Amino acid sequence: QVQLIESGGDSVQPGDSLRLSCTVSGRMFSRYAMGWFRQAPGKQREFVGGISKKTNVTSYADSVKGRFTVSRDNAESTAYLQMNNLTPEDTALYYCAGALTYSADDVYTLPYEYSTWGQGTQVTVSS
Repeated sequence: QVQLIESGGDSVQPGDSLRLSCTVSGRMFSRYAMGWFRQAPGKQREFVGGISKKTNVTSYADSVKGRFTVSRDNAESTAYLQMNNLTPEDTALYYCAGALTYSADDVYTLPYEYSTWGQGTQVTVSS
């Protein structure tokens, strides 16, 4: 069974940077497109960014474009979310998710398109 484990969440100040990691167990990582979502208290889970399984096509929510970068290392079975210039509005529980797909370059932005989820890692941005 594939498992996703996030790490890297922390409490930081506005303007700081963080890098989240999502390590996928097993040998199926390269078959998954990966995505990052977040959920703040009282709000719905929202798409942050995603990356295709093979060609590294990426997509981002408008709120994070230019500040966040999604990447992956298939040899390490790990996806990353680099977050720069963080603001209090970025405070949330961040989840990584995997979408098993035959497509080399599709990126998925909707939660129902992802079959496997991690437990989440907390990011708090406060002065």
